[in-house]
Amino acid sequence: MKAIGYRVPSPIDAPEALIDLDLPKPAATGRDLLVAVKAVSVNPVDAKVRVSRKPAEGQAEILGYDAAGIVEAVGPEVTLFKVGDPVYYAGAIDRPGSNAEFQLVDERIVGRKPASLTFAEAAALPLTAITAWELLFDRLGATRDSVGGLLVTGAGGGVGSILVQIARKLTGLTVIGTASRPETIDWVKALGAHHVIDHGGDLVAQVKALDIPPVGLIASLTHTDVHFPALVEILEPQGRVGVIDDAPSLDVNPLKRKSASLHWEFMFARPLFKTPDMIAQHALLNAVADMIDAGDLRTTLSQTLSPINAANLKAAHAAIESKRTRGKIVLEGF
Repeated sequence: MKAIGYRVPSPIDAPEALIDLDLPKPAATGRDLLVAVKAVSVNPVDAKVRVSRKPAEGQAEILGYDAAGIVEAVGPEVTLFKVGDPVYYAGAIDRPGSNAEFQLVDERIVGRKPASLTFAEAAALPLTAITAWELLFDRLGATRDSVGGLLVTGAGGGVGSILVQIARKLTGLTVIGTASRPETIDWVKALGAHHVIDHGGDLVAQVKALDIPPVGLIASLTHTDVHFPALVEILEPQGRVGVIDDAPSLDVNPLKRKSASLHWEFMFARPLFKTPDMIAQHALLNAVADMIDAGDLRTTLSQTLSPINAANLKAAHAAIESKRTRGKIVLEGF
């Protein structure tokens, strides 16, 4: 089968950063689905792993943590899907990724593809939808009855683009997104944020100038170490801060004065540790699909490249590393 991977961790401009490969087609066992991959999207984690994880001697690392495709075969213990089902998922960080014609994935972290979306549109969603859903409901503890302020930093990115929509549709929270460029400001407004402020400016002053409820929840999606002092000042006492990025260092002591809490969201934790509630990702992906098909959520696809090959994947990685993307970049078709 065709696949794209690397043998040596490298910067994206190196010739060997990502290469086209021909690998054996895997076989489904246990609760695994064998999925014929139709489209994939690229996330910051792809680029982070590419420069940091060294493949085993003589092996290639296959990346990719978002996919949409069709179930080609099922393991003997599979109960949730059948051959021919269209699906979407984000996979597991400790298994070969979606940048291949066929991929094995545990059925408990797979959802039905939204019927109203193309494979490319669906592939833009899983990782960011899982991250946004888990961050908002599992880590920050929001519910459908939640009110008050929710500040989302980096709201124009992949996770922020979904989080803003979910918070508007499924909670009573007042959503304040941050963005810095005219196109991302317009994007975040179009996704439903009540207010958009500039994370390149004084966050504290901008929040104070808004006529909004106290900010009890903060989703810090990027540059947490830079924004953290302002976030602590903005956060109301006993509030919660949810973080997804990798800050080089973070002094959380200032949260003590407010009896506030910090929560990490890592959407790969459930499949990585095979947690008892691992199937929650199957359920939430199906819930997102229902919302998409009902018109309550929209795909965050912003650019499509075709076919799925090393050259196009390198272009997508370079764009992600520029940190100036809006929404998601998808590759479609082998």
